[in-house]
Amino acid sequence: MADYALMNQLLYTGKAAEVKKAVEDCLKEGRPVQEVLENGLIAGMAVIGEDFKNNVIYVPEVLIAARAMKAGMDVLRPLLTESGIKKTGTLVIGTVKGDLHDIGKNLVAMMAEGAGFTVVDLGVDTSVEKFLAAAREHDADIVGMSALLTTTMVNMKHVVDRFTAEGLKRVKIVCGGAPVTQSFADEIGADGYAPNAVAAVELFKSLVVG
Repeated sequence: MADYALMNQLLYTGKAAEVKKAVEDCLKEGRPVQEVLENGLIAGMAVIGEDFKNNVIYVPEVLIAARAMKAGMDVLRPLLTESGIKKTGTLVIGTVKGDLHDIGKNLVAMMAEGAGFTVVDLGVDTSVEKFLAAAREHDADIVGMSALLTTTMVNMKHVVDRFTAEGLKRVKIVCGGAPVTQSFADEIGADGYAPNAVAAVELFKSLVVG
């Protein structure tokens, strides 16, 4: 029988190979793909998120757990696509032009995928055009921008301005990164700001529902 509590524990401790096998075993038993995703992976990542928020665990542990989650998602992703199961939403994410820092952005991307979002990661040094093209191609609900350098924060405003000029107001634009603040997000007209990965995922969920 499928043991989701065990899968959650394997995920929590970052056992990627074991998580992958547990997902495969659940599918062999005939468990529904959505059930494995929600009870096995999303539930496990929810605990990670809660403990990270409460300083029980820190970034290195979260990254290891997120990699284990990714191993499980690699098995489920093709099946989710085939079955046409509705995802939480689609997130396009990238570090803005001129900035090559990606640890925070990677963490947000992995946590978002763990929460059931389809994630399109554009990497670092992402131009306005790349954000725009990806949002259109993937019919994005949310565009997430990250910056670690104060000198590249201005490029976040360029993205917001361009999306507005192109009439893509239905796409919610959010920003984050060490130097970024709520007041800066308000100033550039972004739809939201998050100080960390857990808060980012909560914000994404509220924007998709809202």
